[in-house]
Amino acid sequence: MIHMSESRKLEELHARRTGLEEESRSLTEEQKNLEERVKVLEEEIAIQELKDGNKTTREVISRLESKISELEQKLKETPQVHENPEPAKEMVPEIPEVHEPSEEATPEVTEKVPEEPEEDAVTVTAFEDTVTQQEYGENLKKQSEKKRRRIF
Repeated sequence: MIHMSESRKLEELHARRTGLEEESRSLTEEQKNLEERVKVLEEEIAIQELKDGNKTTREVISRLESKISELEQKLKETPQVHENPEPAKEMVPEIPEVHEPSEEATPEVTEKVPEEPEEDAVTVTAFEDTVTQQEYGENLKKQSEKKRRRIF
């Protein structure tokens, strides 16, 4: 009888082992399926984020194109300044009247030159100390970064 009980025990152990192996395979398969599902969902989220980003970029592009169109229209409506101004009228030298002849009677010639508006004027500011120069440079960087953020 001892022999029978041990063989029965061995069969029970073998059956338990087979059941646990089957459960292990089932759990491994479920884990693989869930991991695959996670990857699919992550990919769908990434795609959705790209779609949203593209939509935002398209909106920004549309606004920029509208702004360009408005500015071009405004430029067409404003009177154009010719690059080559008309030739200046002939310069006539002015000779002052001389009442008495002098030893050196040389007439002075003056020309009238029309003043042109300064379109490309540059303002230069001198700094007295280096701390002010550094602060000014930092302020320029901050302003530049703010402008970039507003565009995008």
